[in-house]
Amino acid sequence: QVQLVESGGGLVQPGGSLRLSCAASGFTISDYAMEWCRQAPGKQREFVARIYRGGTTNYLDSVKGRFTISRDNAKNTVYLQMNSLKPEDTAVYYCHAFTTNYWGQGTQVTVSS
Repeated sequence: QVQLVESGGGLVQPGGSLRLSCAASGFTISDYAMEWCRQAPGKQREFVARIYRGGTTNYLDSVKGRFTISRDNAKNTVYLQMNSLKPEDTAVYYCHAFTTNYWGQGTQVTVSS
Protein backbone atom coordinates (compact mmCIF):
# COMPACT_ATOMS: atom_id res chain seq x y z
CA GLN A 1 0.00 0.00 0.00
CA VAL A 2 1.37 3.34 -1.10
CA GLN A 3 1.54 5.98 1.59
CA LEU A 4 3.11 9.43 1.95
CA VAL A 5 3.00 10.94 5.42
CA GLU A 6 3.98 14.57 5.95
CA SER A 7 5.07 16.00 9.27
CA GLY A 8 6.73 19.11 10.65
CA GLY A 9 4.08 21.72 9.97
CA GLY A 10 2.89 24.18 12.56
CA LEU A 11 2.62 27.81 13.56
CA VAL A 12 5.69 29.99 13.10
CA GLN A 13 6.38 33.72 13.22
CA PRO A 14 7.40 35.65 10.10
CA GLY A 15 11.11 35.18 9.52
CA GLY A 16 11.09 31.80 11.22
CA SER A 17 11.90 28.35 9.90
CA LEU A 18 10.27 24.95 9.61
CA ARG A 19 11.46 21.64 8.23
CA LEU A 20 8.82 19.43 6.65
CA SER A 21 9.32 15.70 6.24
CA CYS A 22 7.56 13.27 3.92
CA ALA A 23 7.99 9.59 4.75
CA ALA A 24 7.10 7.21 1.93
CA SER A 25 6.07 3.60 2.14
CA GLY A 26 4.84 1.09 -0.40
CA PHE A 27 7.18 2.49 -3.06
CA THR A 28 10.76 3.67 -3.35
CA ILE A 29 11.28 7.40 -3.72
CA SER A 30 14.54 6.92 -5.60
CA ASP A 31 12.42 5.73 -8.54
CA TYR A 32 10.69 9.11 -8.83
CA ALA A 33 11.17 12.82 -8.87
CA MET A 34 9.54 14.09 -5.68
CA GLU A 35 7.87 17.42 -5.12
CA TRP A 36 6.14 19.66 -2.63
CA CYS A 37 3.00 21.59 -3.51
CA ARG A 38 0.86 23.87 -1.38
CA GLN A 39 -2.70 25.13 -1.25
CA ALA A 40 -3.89 28.21 0.59
CA PRO A 41 -7.57 28.69 1.50
CA GLY A 42 -9.60 29.70 -1.54
CA LYS A 43 -6.63 29.23 -3.87
CA GLN A 44 -5.54 26.57 -6.34
CA ARG A 45 -2.83 24.13 -5.43
CA GLU A 46 0.56 25.33 -6.66
CA PHE A 47 3.95 23.78 -7.25
CA VAL A 48 6.61 24.71 -4.70
CA ALA A 49 9.70 22.56 -5.19
CA ARG A 50 10.81 19.44 -7.03
CA ILE A 51 13.86 17.22 -6.78
CA TYR A 52 14.73 14.86 -9.60
CA ARG A 53 16.32 11.45 -9.30
CA GLY A 54 19.77 12.81 -10.08
CA GLY A 55 19.47 15.63 -7.55
CA THR A 56 18.50 18.55 -9.79
CA THR A 57 15.96 20.88 -8.18
CA ASN A 58 13.28 23.32 -9.35
CA TYR A 59 11.55 25.96 -7.23
CA LEU A 60 8.66 28.34 -7.39
CA ASP A 61 10.21 31.78 -7.96
CA SER A 62 8.80 33.22 -4.75
CA VAL A 63 10.53 30.59 -2.59
CA LYS A 64 13.94 30.56 -4.30
CA GLY A 65 16.71 31.25 -1.84
CA ARG A 66 14.44 30.51 1.12
CA PHE A 67 13.31 26.89 0.64
CA THR A 68 15.46 23.83 0.02
CA ILE A 69 14.14 20.45 -1.06
CA SER A 70 16.24 17.38 -0.35
CA ARG A 71 15.89 13.62 -0.14
CA ASP A 72 17.36 10.79 1.84
CA ASN A 73 16.86 7.71 -0.29
CA ALA A 74 18.12 5.40 2.46
CA LYS A 75 15.32 6.67 4.71
CA ASN A 76 12.82 6.85 1.82
CA THR A 77 12.07 10.40 2.94
CA VAL A 78 11.93 13.81 1.27
CA TYR A 79 12.32 17.11 3.12
CA LEU A 80 11.49 20.76 2.65
CA GLN A 81 13.57 23.20 4.68
CA MET A 82 11.72 26.52 4.83
CA ASN A 83 13.57 29.61 6.05
CA SER A 84 12.65 33.29 6.22
CA LEU A 85 8.98 32.36 6.21
CA LYS A 86 6.41 34.93 5.17
CA PRO A 87 2.66 35.13 5.85
CA GLU A 88 2.02 34.36 2.18
CA ASP A 89 3.66 30.96 2.72
CA THR A 90 0.67 29.96 4.85
CA ALA A 91 -0.91 26.90 3.24
CA VAL A 92 -1.37 23.18 3.49
CA TYR A 93 1.79 21.58 2.12
CA TYR A 94 1.55 18.30 0.23
CA CYS A 95 4.18 15.78 -0.76
CA HIS A 96 3.82 14.23 -4.22
CA ALA A 97 5.60 11.63 -6.31
CA PHE A 98 5.91 13.38 -9.66
CA THR A 99 3.97 11.86 -12.58
CA THR A 100 1.92 9.71 -10.18
CA ASN A 101 -1.26 10.06 -8.17
CA TYR A 102 0.67 9.44 -4.95
CA TRP A 103 -0.08 12.33 -2.57
CA GLY A 104 0.29 12.82 1.13
CA GLN A 105 -2.52 14.04 3.36
CA GLY A 106 -0.94 17.45 3.81
CA THR A 107 0.51 19.35 6.74
CA GLN A 108 -0.58 22.83 7.78
CA VAL A 109 1.96 25.64 7.81
CA THR A 110 0.80 28.91 9.34
CA VAL A 111 3.06 31.97 9.34
CA SER A 112 1.65 34.65 11.59
CA SER A 113 2.49 37.02 14.41
